[in-house]
Amino acid sequence: MTQTEEKKTGNGTKFKKVRSILLKIIGAIVIAIVLFLGIVYITNVISTNSEQKRIEPYGQHVSVDGKNMNVLIQGEGEETIVLLPGFGTATPALDFKLLIDELSPFYKVVAVEPFGYGLSDGTEKERTTENIVGEVHEALQQLNINRYMLMGHSIAGIYGIDYVSKYRNEVTAFVGIDSSVPTQPGMDVKLPIKKLELLKKSGLLRMMMKLGADPYASLAFDDKTVEQMKMISYKSMNNDTILNEMGHISSNFKGAHDLTFPKDLPLLLFVQANNEGIKEWIPLHEGQVKDSVHGKVITMDGSHYLHHTKFKEIAENVRAFMKEAK
Repeated sequence: MTQTEEKKTGNGTKFKKVRSILLKIIGAIVIAIVLFLGIVYITNVISTNSEQKRIEPYGQHVSVDGKNMNVLIQGEGEETIVLLPGFGTATPALDFKLLIDELSPFYKVVAVEPFGYGLSDGTEKERTTENIVGEVHEALQQLNINRYMLMGHSIAGIYGIDYVSKYRNEVTAFVGIDSSVPTQPGMDVKLPIKKLELLKKSGLLRMMMKLGADPYASLAFDDKTVEQMKMISYKSMNNDTILNEMGHISSNFKGAHDLTFPKDLPLLLFVQANNEGIKEWIPLHEGQVKDSVHGKVITMDGSHYLHHTKFKEIAENVRAFMKEAK
């Protein structure tokens, strides 16, 4: 064998060794990933089953479309406030707890958990504004609640404006907590619903939530409430009903585009003062109240969830506003 042939043979042997090592490394990485995903999935299943037994019921079930909708009622005031959550708020009645505690000495407060949220059942019915509004109204009818102030957070501004247009004779006022506006920009984007569904089913969503910042840190919630909210969040986040609602966000905003609140309806809007995502956030809300006979915008420093930190101020301003509106 010539020197050249020996060199080629040696190089070939080295290449085979390197290739073999690389294949082993790649195989080990693949096995590690599969094992990791398997552990994450199994942990999620076990944790979900365990937490399901530790979730404590609250509120009461109301039959709507043959399913159970959970509603929490607190307080015995002559006037009633109906609370509606923002999109994706996993445990509405508990999320509103700090505000409910401030309002309930003066009002009868009714926190509705739409299908897919909190302790309510899920549903296969499309999450259009029409269906969501109709279901909430049916729940209130079942409870013989026929006259009330409607108060809603975030996307409840879209459902609320439609609700008022349908049931104006029942609603005494609308109060928005950093509520959505039909004409706000950026609501026509396509959302990665399939990816979010995969995150939920694989258990990766739970892991991300556990590793992420605690959303309740430094807030006034007691430890037991925080524990319950977290367990229900793991259960409810990105469920099929909420993902269906996500898929309808763009069309629901489009459907509300030309709707306005009635001029004679008292309209109070609490608005985040420092919304960096939408520069015209405050003017958009000012535009909603400009033609109201009794309308007011109150800006507040805080996160989108203003009721987590400004619950006392919100309750005080609601009471003062409604006294002025009479």
